[in-house]
Amino acid sequence: MMKTLKNHTLIYDKDCPMCAVYSSAFIGSGMLDKNGREAFCEISLEDKNLLDYNKARNEIALINHQENKVIYGLDSLLLIIGNSFPLLVKIAKIQPLYWFFQKLYKLVSFNRKQIIPSVKDTEKDACVPDFNLKYRLLYIGFVAVLSAFVLSEFSPKLWQNLTPNFYRELSVCLAQIFWQTLFLKSFLKDNFWNYLGNMMTVSLLGTLLLIPALFLNFNALFFGVYFFAVVSVMFFEHFRRCKILKLGFLPTFSWLIFRLTLALLIFAIYSK
Repeated sequence: MMKTLKNHTLIYDKDCPMCAVYSSAFIGSGMLDKNGREAFCEISLEDKNLLDYNKARNEIALINHQENKVIYGLDSLLLIIGNSFPLLVKIAKIQPLYWFFQKLYKLVSFNRKQIIPSVKDTEKDACVPDFNLKYRLLYIGFVAVLSAFVLSEFSPKLWQNLTPNFYRELSVCLAQIFWQTLFLKSFLKDNFWNYLGNMMTVSLLGTLLLIPALFLNFNALFFGVYFFAVVSVMFFEHFRRCKILKLGFLPTFSWLIFRLTLALLIFAIYSK
């Protein structure tokens, strides 16, 4: 049985599925009472006056109504969890674990609209975090490295004369970023970093879909079909996100041209 943290309200991003899921889990498990969360876009004037409004867009806020105090981000989550699992939180607050979880939280929080965008992100009271270049670059770098590692292991399944090569695949990932930057930076203007984050999430999706194939043992034809299916999912997801961001078809067209050019080059080199 969970111990309920009473007289507290968690201010969450209603349009962020991740935020909605874990805040709902707190309610469902009894860690917060039934009225223990409030959507940022529907916040009461009384609660709004207690908040640092800008900070609450970047880091989830927890209001202590008994003391009229607010804590933000990782600390708000640790307070809720620690009320039921004090030992777990004591461990999490040990350095350097606490430093790592703090950075991980901010990495996800500042990029949550690039991980899962919403059509409501442009509305006046939308809970959209500030742009943070450091955490955007960290997110891009993380996805590029993970994708390069997985593709390095997957590529020999497509082409038997290929050997795993992390730096080869990392170069391909970076080349795609450079390609999209070259063709789209001036077109997208202020939307460029938002788009780039979404594009990397599409790459992350493709990477995660390829991971199960690493443990399979079939012929090259099977993996060719599998890879085509994954790229098709990525294409439609890329198009869907561009539609949400109201960017038109040009970014998807540029993305597709890079993929097709790369496929033709690989075929020409390794089919000999």
